[in-house]
Amino acid sequence: MAHILFSVPAVKGVSFGAGFDFGNMTGSQANDPFALKDGKVVTETNNNGGVNGGITNGMPIIVSCAVKPTPSIYKTQKTIDFEKTQETELLIEGRHDPAIIHKAAPVATAVTAIALLDLLSQRFGTDLDIK
Repeated sequence: MAHILFSVPAVKGVSFGAGFDFGNMTGSQANDPFALKDGKVVTETNNNGGVNGGITNGMPIIVSCAVKPTPSIYKTQKTIDFEKTQETELLIEGRHDPAIIHKAAPVATAVTAIALLDLLSQRFGTDLDIK
């Protein structure tokens, strides 16, 4: 899933469950203890976002993406003029979206669905027995 999410332009980070907060946890805090609930094996927490060691553990899959903001905004920015080999300023003009997150969110959702369906088809096949 991370591979396909990183294929979306502007995605700069992908995390599952607690994600980068794991860096501030001890092993016992990050652990998702297994328990029985109504006869089913579950985890008491879902710090790992439903994925342990690259394998789903039956809990809801929680995945987050960090998307780089677009730099093409109506604000003077520093750059370099390569022909003159000197620093200069650039002012973007024309029509540009101030936030691409509104377009990136449905794309990230769609590629996640594609990845999950691909994994399901590998496991169960693609032939439907419809009667």
